[in-house]
Amino acid sequence: MDIKEDKGRIHQVLKHYFGYNSFRAQQEQIINTILEGQDTVVLMPTGGGKSICYQLPSLVLEGLTLVISPLIALMKDQVERLNENGIKAAFINSSLPELRRKEIEHELEEGLIKLLYVSPEKVFASDFLSFLSLLNIRLIAVDEAHCVSSWGHHFRPEYKKLHFLKKKFPQASMVALTATADKAVRSDIGRMLGMQSPRMFTASFDRPNLSLSVLPGQKKWEQIKGLLQKYTHQSGIIYCSSRKATEQLAQKIKSLGRRAACYHAGLPNPIKDQCQNAFLQGDIDIICATVAFGMGIDKPDIRFVIHYNMPGNLESYYQEIGRAGRDGKPADTILFYSYRDVQTQLSFTADITDPQYRDIQIAKLNRMQAYAEALICRRKIMLSYFAETLENDCGNCDVCKNPPKFIDGIIPAQKVLSAIARTQQQLSLPVLVDVLRGFVSNAVKEHNYQSIKTFGAGKSKSPFVWQLYIQQLLQQGALEIDYKDANKLKLNTFSLKILKGDATVKLVPYEIIKERQEAQKNKQQFQSIDSDNQLYECLRSLRKTMADAIGKPAFVIFNNASLMDMSAKAPTNLNDFMLVNGVGKHKAKRYGKQFIAAIIDFKRGA
Repeated sequence: MDIKEDKGRIHQVLKHYFGYNSFRAQQEQIINTILEGQDTVVLMPTGGGKSICYQLPSLVLEGLTLVISPLIALMKDQVERLNENGIKAAFINSSLPELRRKEIEHELEEGLIKLLYVSPEKVFASDFLSFLSLLNIRLIAVDEAHCVSSWGHHFRPEYKKLHFLKKKFPQASMVALTATADKAVRSDIGRMLGMQSPRMFTASFDRPNLSLSVLPGQKKWEQIKGLLQKYTHQSGIIYCSSRKATEQLAQKIKSLGRRAACYHAGLPNPIKDQCQNAFLQGDIDIICATVAFGMGIDKPDIRFVIHYNMPGNLESYYQEIGRAGRDGKPADTILFYSYRDVQTQLSFTADITDPQYRDIQIAKLNRMQAYAEALICRRKIMLSYFAETLENDCGNCDVCKNPPKFIDGIIPAQKVLSAIARTQQQLSLPVLVDVLRGFVSNAVKEHNYQSIKTFGAGKSKSPFVWQLYIQQLLQQGALEIDYKDANKLKLNTFSLKILKGDATVKLVPYEIIKERQEAQKNKQQFQSIDSDNQLYECLRSLRKTMADAIGKPAFVIFNNASLMDMSAKAPTNLNDFMLVNGVGKHKAKRYGKQFIAAIIDFKRGA
């Protein structure tokens, strides 16, 4: 079958196996690129539909798709979902009994499996690579690809070896996928994996359904109790920096009569598995966890994520809050912030032996701290970190809901950007302040920056005020930090719009920031989000019963979005049931009669 025929099949495959009538943004272009045999890098936020970008091509291409995945839990979840959709997939890792592993290897040799999930460590273990060379591998998918870069937040040294797969399997194209990668990491992925001129796809990192809030790190328990009153029977994760804190907090929550548990790396594996499965199946509502919990969790209806302590960088924070609201419905994300957290995170960097890497982590910590202390739209800050510009305020963060007084910042912004442009984008933040202030420091004299037109253009303002303004411009995406070039400041397309006077800039003056800090109060309003759709609740109850019967998470049967569409369309026959978003042929055949019967019974009783 040629490429045109392959491309023509993808809509049919999408509906038949995955139950969807149309692709999300960029999915179709990514899939077509993979089918053309081109190496591909996919940057897409959590819940954006990355997995289908390689799962669907595996059903169209001949041969096997090899998926490199970092966690056993992540593999298990993906394989269960695929098998439920009628797709033959398997994983091989240390959790498998020897007999089952041999069965899978035999099925692979017979060409009966379309997707095989393994860890990077397993790929290079003993004779496994030799075994893989006997198989017809046509596509290699590297999930959580940010692990390949030492600039990233979850660096895995084993990922650095994966470039060897391109040499070992020259007939196979490669796709790398991640939900968190700043510019430094993005530039590494294709090169570190040995890709050939990869095409890069970058989806928007904006998750507008997530409310972003930062609260003072005092009286945390009282504030958490307020949130728990809002979400009385719904799911949430509370991230803590220590194992002891997860245990203590889980015990407090259970004392309120709530279904809660703790999760951390110090627990025995059977206890961790039991905890994770109970959370996925809805038997536990709230998990108090360290960052050991989450990467393998694909639960769509998590209504809140709380950070009891501040993470060390925005990549980790974005990935962790991204576990909330994957069903597209509103969800709360709350960060408790205190300077003690900054000191704790700073102490971790002291153990890093590589001075360049240590400086990078300190710079990233500074960006995380700036997010926590900011008085401008937090979503702007988050998106600008991932090189995405949001020119208008989001309206769904605590700052937007209670905005400070702003001043027109176009003139200060143009002075800053002009100085960067006139020095060929070679300034770090401290030297930029020297240039604006007209101070002839050693760095200024060395490069003759005192001769540029912008030198001394900001004499009237103190160094602190200029640092404050530059920080806000960074947060708004008006300029960027290049971590791989000695933290120098760089211009972007938004910078050029500001220099031309084609964009507005708002800045918060120091006086306002000081006032806000002194007047900040410890309160947060939460809006109730509950479904009054009785048919939806009926179907949700049926899904839970069916999931318990087969020992699988409820969303493996149908996710919440499919149930909402099902309750809206209320199909009473199999043909109409197939029109529900997320219902494919396999699931319709397996679950259709039970859900249709429940809908008919509900209508009779209504």
